[in-house]
Amino acid sequence: MSKRHYLEFEHPIAELEGKIEELRYVQNESAVDISDEIDRLSQKSLHLAKDIYSNLTPWQVTQIARHPQRPYTLDYVNELFTDFHELHGDRSFADDLSIVGGLARFNGQACMVLGHQKGRDTKERAARNFGMSRPEGYRKALRLMKLAEKFKLPVFTFVDTPGAYPGVGAEERGQSEAIGRNIFEMAQLEVPIITTIIGEGGSGGALAISVADQVLMMQFAVYSVISPEGCASILWKTAERASDAAEALGITAHRLKALGVIDKIVNEPVGGAHRDHKQACATLKRALNDAMRQVADLKPKELLQQRYERLQSYGRFTDTKER
Repeated sequence: MSKRHYLEFEHPIAELEGKIEELRYVQNESAVDISDEIDRLSQKSLHLAKDIYSNLTPWQVTQIARHPQRPYTLDYVNELFTDFHELHGDRSFADDLSIVGGLARFNGQACMVLGHQKGRDTKERAARNFGMSRPEGYRKALRLMKLAEKFKLPVFTFVDTPGAYPGVGAEERGQSEAIGRNIFEMAQLEVPIITTIIGEGGSGGALAISVADQVLMMQFAVYSVISPEGCASILWKTAERASDAAEALGITAHRLKALGVIDKIVNEPVGGAHRDHKQACATLKRALNDAMRQVADLKPKELLQQRYERLQSYGRFTDTKER
């Protein structure tokens, strides 16, 4: 991986790790043994990271969810699945690169896997439209899910998008219809669906591939009806109050687990998944195994009934009628 990118609130960690790198350079270039000092500073850096990451605000969690070095869908696919064969196009208009998917095997079992894909560099980000899908992306996803249903294959989806692309062309080609159609079809798909929120879960762009039997969420991912900046722009007419909006929206994994919107929080390595892709993938694989065991033996009728009850259980209200 390229040079580590530090967020603003990680500056104390950056300074400490910078000193560690300097000492390692000195040790390599001279005969002086300073390994004890390096170990001491490494332990101090680890404890500092634990302290910082145990007291994050929702806005800081949002920044981590958007970290440019976080593992993306294809990173997880390459680590968790075997025999992946990517499938392209919606058979109607185009192949949207912001959503990737195809046939694969999970622990030897055939399955369909798909998800949003952001880019690592400027060229790839532009090609994948920063993970913001157009209608053809969602129609490709639906085509793959219907193919999975035809061959009775479980579906794994990975969500990581700021939201569906709001451009004129996307609206002309039926963006809202494509999202609504996916939600409708996924609600009655007769195969298990397991969704993982791996980064940003933004609005309808996320919902279009996250109607599932089990919804997992990475510890430092976010999932909301609108981005904090978008919410702040509407409520306070300025995106500068995004941190206030993030607090009010309740977008973090622990908040959503308490509300019953997600089923399981997948713990990340100290400092976030971007600091250790291998460990993040290993933890997620165990969680996916557990989720799969819970739905693998259900008959289609039982699967659909449980999915319906799950969707109907969302929401809370308080009866304020005077007695």
